[in-house]
Amino acid sequence: MVLALTVCGIIVVLVLLPLFLLGLRRRLIQRSGGTFDCSLRWGAPEDGDTSSKGWAYGVARYNGDRLEWFRVFSYAPRPRRILERSAIEVAGRRVPESEEELALLADHVVLACLHRGTRLELAMSEDALTGFLAWLEAAPPGQRVNVA
Repeated sequence: MVLALTVCGIIVVLVLLPLFLLGLRRRLIQRSGGTFDCSLRWGAPEDGDTSSKGWAYGVARYNGDRLEWFRVFSYAPRPRRILERSAIEVAGRRVPESEEELALLADHVVLACLHRGTRLELAMSEDALTGFLAWLEAAPPGQRVNVA
């Protein structure tokens, strides 16, 4: 009986510990503020292809002149992608289409961008989009800002 309870306790800990660590990591990322839910598709396909492939759910955080993007389902303490404000060019915005609606959070809009010549798409809420565009336009004097 004691062995069975010990084994059950170990199994519960092994199941709950990874979930606790994911929650703790997200809390640490959000502690400094300036975060929002943001899905990312790096190397986005050309216009007209709106398949849901390649979308990764994450959290973005403003850090000075950089936007740091973290995958939600990862234990990595460092951001997966770093986007510099001066290198981001906004190409357009659209609503999710077809399969994308299933891959993205409800009420998110897709923002097509270029970062150092690489196409990418960011999906975020309308409020986060307003903040993101304001952050882009608030670049220090002398930096170019490319908002379409």
